[in-house]
Amino acid sequence: MRSTVWTLAVMFVLVLGIGLLTAFALGGQDTLEMPVLAGGFFGLMLGQLCVITLGVLVITSEYSTGMIRTTLTACPQRGRVLLAKALVFFLLSFTVTLAACTLTALVQTAMIEGKPVPEYIDPRMLNEETAATGQAVASAGEWLGATVGAALYVALLGLLSLAVGTLLRSTPGAITTMIGLVLLPFIVSLFLFTESVREFGGKLREYSVLNGLSSLFRIPFEGGSADTGWPLLWLLAGVTLAALTGAYARISTRDV
Repeated sequence: MRSTVWTLAVMFVLVLGIGLLTAFALGGQDTLEMPVLAGGFFGLMLGQLCVITLGVLVITSEYSTGMIRTTLTACPQRGRVLLAKALVFFLLSFTVTLAACTLTALVQTAMIEGKPVPEYIDPRMLNEETAATGQAVASAGEWLGATVGAALYVALLGLLSLAVGTLLRSTPGAITTMIGLVLLPFIVSLFLFTESVREFGGKLREYSVLNGLSSLFRIPFEGGSADTGWPLLWLLAGVTLAALTGAYARISTRDV
């Protein structure tokens, strides 16, 4: 489908383009106030919406056109249909996201690595080598988080979108639900600033999708930890597995 190519192409351009612009902006400064690979987050923050949209369309486009009847006639084992869609989409979205993140990381390393780091920078953003030398250097752990970790995170979001699309069978409803899941917890937490609900607001930010993704680039939200990225990735994997289980039950028991 054309939407597959165009959606992934837009995601790739957003991640690499915004990452390149960020590298240019940081390259013109005397010091670096964030991790070397952190600029990749800003493009991926928008690029993930493309993967979410495509994940929904993988299943809901067939329901909206009625082609799901043809698909299930050709392959009556509905669980196999869902599994095939999930595997192909996950591998495709992971590969494209990984390529975009890796190219962005290479560009940023070439343009800004080695810059001095100011003393007032948040220590959560510093790895051991940067803290010791005072110069921005990307560690192996940062490379892993900003490439493989980020690609897994976005691909899992896309897979979760596919599961939600299977459950709701509505393109607008599933996309709205997923965008709400990604953005709403963080937005709501900004308004929870009174003493009685401030702690709850902090928890919303800590467990939000955006914090999980940003922590993989070592730029956690206020009050969070740079080490929460991988635990939140496994939490997202568990939620996605539960949603896929529900999607399997729904597609197996409900008529088209």
